[in-house]
Amino acid sequence: MRTRTTLAAAVLLTAGALLGWLVPSGRLPAVIAQDEKQEPTPAKPLPSWNDGPAKKAILDFVAKVTKEGSPDFVPVVERVATFDNDGTLWCEYPIPVQLAFALDRVKALAAKHPEWKEKQPFKAVLEDDMKTLFATGERGLVELVMASHAGMTMEEFEVMVKDWIATAKHPRFKKLYTECVYQPMLELLAYLRANGFKTYIVSGGGIEFMRPWAEKVYGIPPEQVIGSSIKVKYELRDGKPVLVRLPEIDFIDDKVGKPIGINKFIGRRPVMAFGNSDGDFEMLEWTTAGKGPRFGLFVHHTDAEREYAYDRKAGLARLDKGLDEAPKRGWIVVSMKTDWKRVFAFEN
Repeated sequence: MRTRTTLAAAVLLTAGALLGWLVPSGRLPAVIAQDEKQEPTPAKPLPSWNDGPAKKAILDFVAKVTKEGSPDFVPVVERVATFDNDGTLWCEYPIPVQLAFALDRVKALAAKHPEWKEKQPFKAVLEDDMKTLFATGERGLVELVMASHAGMTMEEFEVMVKDWIATAKHPRFKKLYTECVYQPMLELLAYLRANGFKTYIVSGGGIEFMRPWAEKVYGIPPEQVIGSSIKVKYELRDGKPVLVRLPEIDFIDDKVGKPIGINKFIGRRPVMAFGNSDGDFEMLEWTTAGKGPRFGLFVHHTDAEREYAYDRKAGLARLDKGLDEAPKRGWIVVSMKTDWKRVFAFEN
């Protein structure tokens, strides 16, 4: 896809986004599952956020839209907040998590495909040659994803994802990928839900890749996860109905696809939208163009010590247009280095 949550920068943006590794891109304390009940509000909300303009903007906005009688009051039913996943809720570097999953799947399947030893992009994967892999471009990456994600039932794929995510670790932090979730964003999700918001994931990543673990990690149930997808067909196997994943792209939930996906699956324009790259630009643009109070925010990766520092020159997760336009449009840009007391829960 293209620039962010689709896989190797633009390459997977078109096809990668739909698989979840479209952005260059834990078991933290589980967040309470989202339901009709509101979550308790901590005495001091957003404790992992430093006091400053960004935190104040969030608190002030939520206060005014939830105060009955206020001219900016937003009814509970209309309080929708959408979040990108890769780079916004969890770490997307050095490669998108779903790409790491796809690479492991190819290696696991290699014994059944001896021809892959001499066929690209599989040869590059088996030799851990990432430079050659990305040089195969969108076509090679899509072929890789289709070979590793299709041909099985939905239930089989879900089990595969759950088994992998339960043990797979980030190469730098040596923690489970599900532990490499941003603690300040977990607090923000809980804070919004405590104030009557319904929170959604709207990601270029694969919808079936995220759904098996999103509720445990973020408190966001499967039906509130929107992502890219491949086509599926219904068939009977041994007399039992199953849904089988096909090697064909269905929908890419990235860039202009995000507002389309929100409209299609949520049916309401969000009141708040959160992203971290230009792949989220249209989601913030569409959200904040609505009537009444609106809020847009970019997470800016500025902390090379605690996480990573990247923006305008990042291939997959480039934040360029967003940095230029945010001040003009009143969007908040959160500096990971200065606005967050800590990035991950496992920090001392």
